[in-house]
Amino acid sequence: MTALAPTLELFFTQRLITQQHASPNTVTAYRDTFRLLLGYAHDSTATPPAKLQLEDLDAPLIGAFLDHLEQHRSCAISTRNARLAALRSFFRFAALRHPDHAALIQRVLAIPSKRTHRSLVCYLTQPEIDALLAAPNRSTRTGRRDHALLALAVQTGLRVSELIALRRNDIQLGAGGYLHCTGKGRKDRCTPLNAHTRAVLRVWLKECVDIPDAPVFPGPRGTPIGRDAVRRLITKHATTAARACPSLATKRISPHITRHSCAMQLLRSGVDTATIALWLGHESSRTTDIYLSADLELKQRALARTQPARTTPGRYQPPDPLLAFLENL
Repeated sequence: MTALAPTLELFFTQRLITQQHASPNTVTAYRDTFRLLLGYAHDSTATPPAKLQLEDLDAPLIGAFLDHLEQHRSCAISTRNARLAALRSFFRFAALRHPDHAALIQRVLAIPSKRTHRSLVCYLTQPEIDALLAAPNRSTRTGRRDHALLALAVQTGLRVSELIALRRNDIQLGAGGYLHCTGKGRKDRCTPLNAHTRAVLRVWLKECVDIPDAPVFPGPRGTPIGRDAVRRLITKHATTAARACPSLATKRISPHITRHSCAMQLLRSGVDTATIALWLGHESSRTTDIYLSADLELKQRALARTQPARTTPGRYQPPDPLLAFLENL
């Protein structure tokens, strides 16, 4: 093996896992980044990944790889920037072990992140939420599972990773019912459940295996349902719900839309952004400000409190025929 291979192995085993104690999701994301990069480098240089040198991963190749992600793999700019962040982390680690490659490493670290357009948050209105929850066929076990998952997702705003990781002992359905989850950044939080969600979960859990460690939302084999399965079921039920609520067909449907919808419901109910940040497990309440930007009704209420300017509407009219001629030139 070359110097690249042992350095990359130490980066994962020593830096990420041992020293930084990175989460499994972070390790997986970094792993996928290097699998893609090494595959691209192999195609570009005809060198097997195990024989690649550190100098093979220079700034031009890294830049071409990032362009490849956008142009050929249709990755979003945010994904491109996330891949670049993983590469920067590795090259900072490599700089300590290979000072002889300092110039090459500095050129890679100098590659800037790409600016991206931030669009408004897409969320569901109350009629759209009602249509989505009514879409699953509850005469089947899968339909009842999907209905419970969607009801819980909309009310709690859990991330997909938090939903699929839920176990029976994470949910308390008695008086003052709540669920416990470990979210992004290994932050534990408890989220209260309303009466409707508790009732839905109580019915659903009677059909599941009565073991404390059993998944709340199992797949066909009894293991936790996967991310892709959640994406497919939300897309399927949104398509069905669009027949009764056509506005759903105009929305960008993704698993994260239930999280955004939960936040908007809380905001429109008068809950402050600091509490919403705690509810969703945000690192900072500034992250929650995106929902203020998306709430048109909030802006309309602010507009209603303002005093309109005391001016007379009308178009400009030249005071003289000669001036009118010059204006029209």
